[in-house]
Amino acid sequence: MLKGFKNFLMRGDVIMAAVGLIIALAFSTLILAFTDNVINPIIARAQGGKSAGLGWQLGQAGNKATYLNAGSFISALIYFVIFMAVVYFVIVLPYKAIQARRGVTVFGDPTPVKTCPACLSADIPEAAAKCRYCGTDQPATPARAAG
Repeated sequence: MLKGFKNFLMRGDVIMAAVGLIIALAFSTLILAFTDNVINPIIARAQGGKSAGLGWQLGQAGNKATYLNAGSFISALIYFVIFMAVVYFVIVLPYKAIQARRGVTVFGDPTPVKTCPACLSADIPEAAAKCRYCGTDQPATPARAAG
């Protein structure tokens, strides 16, 4: 039972989904800070108000609604960068090492591709002998001709 659970967790798509969700959550914090502290004051400038901190007052002094709070946005940006570094060093790198021991390459460079001269599909693997879309024979690449 535990081996099945381990195999489920070690599937690449589960880890990719988890990393994607974590990045999305952190990015949503960044976007929320940007909209709350940069965009909203610009829009609220027409209304008036008061505030203080790292930023610029766009209306009356002390009006929080028209204060462009750059300090809060910079804090959110720093949070995002630190959070992504933690995700990379705590989740992605160990996962890459575990998968490498299993003989699986994850988060690697994309494989080389070529364009089919007949149908112009740009995602044909470089070593392909035929186009996967139109079936046209592909010209030999140096790597395929030598092997």
